[in-house]
Amino acid sequence: MILKRRGDIDRFLASPSPGVRAALIYGRDLGVVRERAQSLAAKVCDRPDDPFDVALITDGDLAADPARLADELMAQSLIGGRRLVRLKLMAERAATDRLVAAALETHAAGGFNPDAFFLIEAGGLGRDSPLVKSAEKSAGCAAIACYEDEAGDLARLTREALAAERLGLTPEALDMFVRRLPGERGVARQEIERLTLYLGPGSGAVARPEDLVDFLGVEPEASLAEAAQDAFGGHAGAAQAALRRARAEGETGPAAVRAVSLHLGRLRRAATMTAGGADMAMATRAAGVFWKNEREFMRQARAWTLAEIDALQPQVLAADLACKQTGSPDHLIAERLALDIARRARRLGL
Repeated sequence: MILKRRGDIDRFLASPSPGVRAALIYGRDLGVVRERAQSLAAKVCDRPDDPFDVALITDGDLAADPARLADELMAQSLIGGRRLVRLKLMAERAATDRLVAAALETHAAGGFNPDAFFLIEAGGLGRDSPLVKSAEKSAGCAAIACYEDEAGDLARLTREALAAERLGLTPEALDMFVRRLPGERGVARQEIERLTLYLGPGSGAVARPEDLVDFLGVEPEASLAEAAQDAFGGHAGAAQAALRRARAEGETGPAAVRAVSLHLGRLRRAATMTAGGADMAMATRAAGVFWKNEREFMRQARAWTLAEIDALQPQVLAADLACKQTGSPDHLIAERLALDIARRARRLGL
């Protein structure tokens, strides 16, 4: 049984169906996998941390003793109540995958101890994985894939965590904070916890964008980002100065070209969205522009059309390849690219 939609997943985790005896929770975002597994374990077992009720197994355990999984699934709880067999797969191994898939099919169909719950946590399994196939086709098993959080997920996570501590952010501050969060759930939670401590748990504070400046600091690789922005804004001298400052800070030519490529990609996304009917402010936010740079970015985005962006793309790719050649003057290549972009920008009226 496949659960894809967030609502279906949340309902199942809150109240697992009585006929479901197993669950496979997997995906590259191990933070989400962990959170969902913990939530489900607390629902299917009265004492999810009690070793008398719960068997914890890893793929290393199965490699040493392949029969252990079946033994644990057949065992009864020593003190009554529902037994939980929790398997954590750290690596994708074909033999282990097939072994677990076979055990899952048997258990989901009512074999072994039908009152036990079999919970499997795994990383990024492919669609051709026998374990994924077994979980998806078994009516007695829930297959839940976990993906990196998107902006809306992170915003909800932030609001709920802050509300629990009687804290909040204005819509503008929430947008600014979420855009700086990584997609991985575990790391994002750590950043939210840092913000909670910064604002003061229980203080009732509602932070505005200016209240977060010291907390967020400057944009990562600020000198390179500044150089790219200056180049696309037609400021040749400022772009060159920022690149030389970045070089003094230890940045390389390829990193400078990457910053240019990233800015170009943001302009492309904004241009594509506005061509589809989105307003410029929405397109700018969707492009992930650092909040302090939004006004300048919107000025540039009105001038850099998709046709201009397409015309520039081959030059950026060529500079990237040239920078990576052994012995190449990578900093000079990056400077030349920035100056050429600035000249193009001036011709566009910037």
